[in-house]
Amino acid sequence: MPQSISIARVDGKPGKVYYPLSLDELPKPLPKAGEVVVRIHAAALNHRDLFIRQHLYPGTSFGIPLLSDACGTVTELGPGVDSTWKGKRVVINPTQGWQDSREGPEDQKSVRILGGTKYLPKGVLQEYFAVSFTQLEEAPDHLDDVHAAALPLTGVTAWRAVMVKCGPQNIGPGKNILITGIGGGVALMALQFAVASGANVYVTSGSREKILQAKSLGARDGVNYKDKEWDKALLSTLPSNRNYFDAIVDGAGNDVVNRAVNLLKVS
Repeated sequence: MPQSISIARVDGKPGKVYYPLSLDELPKPLPKAGEVVVRIHAAALNHRDLFIRQHLYPGTSFGIPLLSDACGTVTELGPGVDSTWKGKRVVINPTQGWQDSREGPEDQKSVRILGGTKYLPKGVLQEYFAVSFTQLEEAPDHLDDVHAAALPLTGVTAWRAVMVKCGPQNIGPGKNILITGIGGGVALMALQFAVASGANVYVTSGSREKILQAKSLGARDGVNYKDKEWDKALLSTLPSNRNYFDAIVDGAGNDVVNRAVNLLKVS
């Protein structure tokens, strides 16, 4: 019988507990109308999965397969699914409620992510996964299964942050973009998208090594946010003819919000 992995309940307070993994057996799913069955080849971890094991993520549940990102091959088709999907190598859109709109979720009150919670009680850490064909995208040919599996959640989050939320007027050649907290998955994806747009990208980190790695990926420069006047140091690295940032992609919080007022251009 096909297997899946979920978390098992043990006593402990949120943030103090670390739920053990449970190897479960599930019947092989049968695709409903509009669904396909995907044979999972690789599944990817995100930081939310750590939070789920620590009971720090909303809706954490037990017995529900973990993980939201995966790559696999379509093996079965449900009624109403075009036969061309059979045999395709695909990645799975991990989000429901935000499908096609560039501006924001189609369903503002019901954006849900696959894996480990009661809000969308199914995940991809299993051998076979039934899902609507509308949540599939063909896996890029230049990526193997492992790298393709790691792309969807962080990639789409970063794309929306950089290419959509920053606004087209703030992205592109000659524009200055700041990405805070470089080193995390979303920040690294955001860095690559911003660099690809032609923008001048700058970063912050608490690690000099991470800043150097970011520069090897195309960042112009970076500063250590542990320095007392990191914001002034950052402005001193900008071109003299454009000594402000057009946009900031921030996943760190803290004092960035307050200091950002003095870093951004005046609209």
